[in-house]
Amino acid sequence: MDSITANDSIIHFNETCYTSLNQHLKEQNFSKVFILVDENTHQFCLPKFLEKLYSDAEVEIIEIESGEINKTIDTCVGVWNALSELNADRKSLLINIGGGVITDLGGFVACTFKRGIAYINVPTTLLSMVDASVGGKTGVDLGALKNQIGVISNPNLVLIDTDYLETLPQNQMRSGLAEMLKHGLITGEGYWNNFLDLSKLSLNDLDRLIHESVIIKKNVVEQDPFENGLRKSLNFGHTLGHAVESHFLSHPEKSTLLHGEAIVIGMILECYISAELLGFPKGLVDDIKSLFIGYYGKVTIDKTDYAPIIDLLKYDKKNSHGSINFVLLEDIGKHKLDCTVDENLIIESIEYYSV
Repeated sequence: MDSITANDSIIHFNETCYTSLNQHLKEQNFSKVFILVDENTHQFCLPKFLEKLYSDAEVEIIEIESGEINKTIDTCVGVWNALSELNADRKSLLINIGGGVITDLGGFVACTFKRGIAYINVPTTLLSMVDASVGGKTGVDLGALKNQIGVISNPNLVLIDTDYLETLPQNQMRSGLAEMLKHGLITGEGYWNNFLDLSKLSLNDLDRLIHESVIIKKNVVEQDPFENGLRKSLNFGHTLGHAVESHFLSHPEKSTLLHGEAIVIGMILECYISAELLGFPKGLVDDIKSLFIGYYGKVTIDKTDYAPIIDLLKYDKKNSHGSINFVLLEDIGKHKLDCTVDENLIIESIEYYSV
């Protein structure tokens, strides 16, 4: 697969990753190389990566605990302290190997340590390959509120090696696929139709579709790097999806949802709202609901969950001037930005999902 240039980054795929990485290390002459992992990528991904890495610089490994619950400023403080104790300087490099938690948090750590050191992302989950790999969004959560703290800054390189997907459990693969489904809904039937029979998707298909997803996101981000307009379209399903995800993350009696699992719920809800407000075909809403629930199952959302989910919407990053702004669809591939939605319609959408 051809490499992709996106703003200040170059995204390489599979074996090209390692030749490009080693050439970059040779050219840049970094003083030290630090590799950020969690316990899972330390065990399953790091050994292969180190076999392919050739560097004259000293290499140090920093490990954090996995999971969204650890995507916090406290974790950043731990990594900043580790970098300081290991004598990192402004000519050091941080390589982030992992899913979106690692690449988001590691990117933020790199952007802020000594006012910015170079970093490279090696996404190892499907979600991080198709979502976190492009756009330069870095940051952490604020309590249960998703991605409230961060900056936009691009890594030097992004290395997408789809062999790492073989280490993932099925729920993580499904979580990543949700973002690809979103790309289909906001882009058009040409890409969307690839997913109408999920049982037929092979790993070879995934290589091609991952590459296409990266191009889709790259084309949007290049036109609107700071999310002033078009880039908001990538948040389809995320306004309500993030609220559901945050509620389940903070509720002691709820099972934590993976990001993609929550976004699937958000897309069903926002498709329903799109039909009510913008004339999105109702038959398509039913088809999308059937497809998504058939693959992801249905999560129980009780009536007592409605109010806290709606309350969390006020923290969505697209909001402005006190208005909660949604991305909605008029049709597949035809979106409308900055839509306001009545609370009663939001409740209707949750009830539609739940029946």
